[in-house]
Amino acid sequence: STQSTWTPSECLFFFEMSHAPPSNTGKEEGSGSWVNGPFGADTYLVHGGVNPDPTTGAILTPCYLSTTFVQESIDKYQSKGYSYSRTSNPTVKAYEAKIAAAERAAGACAFSTGMAATVTVMSAFLSKGDHCVVTNCSYGGTNRVARKMFANFGIEFSFIDLSNLSELQAAIRPNTKLIFSESPCNPTLKLADIQAISAIAKSRGVLHCCDSTFATPYIMRPVELGADMALQSTTKYYDGHNITVGGAVASATKELDDKLHFFQNMHGNIISPFVAFIQMQTMKTMGLRIKQQSATAHRIAEFLEKHPKVDKVGYPGLKSFPQKDVADKQHLDGLHGGMLWFEVKGGTEAGRKLMDTVQRPWSLCENLGATESIITCPSVMTHANMEKEDRLKVGITDGFVRDSVGIEDGEDLLRSLAKALDAL
Repeated sequence: STQSTWTPSECLFFFEMSHAPPSNTGKEEGSGSWVNGPFGADTYLVHGGVNPDPTTGAILTPCYLSTTFVQESIDKYQSKGYSYSRTSNPTVKAYEAKIAAAERAAGACAFSTGMAATVTVMSAFLSKGDHCVVTNCSYGGTNRVARKMFANFGIEFSFIDLSNLSELQAAIRPNTKLIFSESPCNPTLKLADIQAISAIAKSRGVLHCCDSTFATPYIMRPVELGADMALQSTTKYYDGHNITVGGAVASATKELDDKLHFFQNMHGNIISPFVAFIQMQTMKTMGLRIKQQSATAHRIAEFLEKHPKVDKVGYPGLKSFPQKDVADKQHLDGLHGGMLWFEVKGGTEAGRKLMDTVQRPWSLCENLGATESIITCPSVMTHANMEKEDRLKVGITDGFVRDSVGIEDGEDLLRSLAKALDAL
């Protein structure tokens, strides 16, 4: 990716990030040292932030399930870096280093859930009297916490179409402190031009946080595109196996990362060491999974586009996608992810009938990004807490079908969808 607004120091930072070894082994030659860079995304996913255990040589970072850490003396309090696992933990710290390497960020903060990450960003950078611009199509929990919690603290929110840069420029006020974007948006897959939004944010002295859960760092790295923070629900593609819940924020500067850790400690919403350990392993195969999921999702989208019972299909890889130019510009290696949506002819009743009758390997449930293919009804499940008027305004109808494509054989997924569609 390229970004025309990089300063010389930022250019140097990203050059050094791509050429820096994924971890610091302390060796320059021989076994255990790193070959010269640059290094690819998959290498960072596997090795980022991780070294063999210095005591045993274990290739995996140990899972430190310890509440507290014994101090040598009062004068040497925290000389080893740890005191209490609500504040910091060796396993969590290693996972955060791994996330930062994958996102090409200066640091990362790992949370108990994706919503914990969102709440902490808003808590850290918004105060009474401040204003925040939020995408009008976001994960339902983001919309809800802004309207139902932070608005009660005297913070103002404007929910706008962030694909319209003129609308963004007009929405920014003297008291605007944060732009909260999402790309691709959940569940409509509308894209935000992260480079353009970040340039506007910088010119107006406003922070920009991008929720890139649907993209992951394998498809798009917001910090490289100029965003101050990249937010992830690590429950999704980082985990990728429907095992755990978690969240993360990768920051462009150490100052932002330090502030998030400070607020995380007050909130007490750090990720558990066990979950951090699990997600450190599952994220290693993120690239393999996403390539498979993207290829199958594209194939399914093309099938749906031609099916006589289907009215609309949304997938960033389709030629018919309204923002195909943005997708091609900021999505890496021609990958557009495993998420798609569609609506069937016959409206809400037909859409819900399809979701109620589609057979395995599809599963009717919440979550996304996992190895299992999931079909979801956003109006009832993920976005039920949005005001119905707001939900319909951005295109989330009661019969809207969201698909999260897994890694099963594409033929099996297509056969199941075809049977359910043909029966409508």
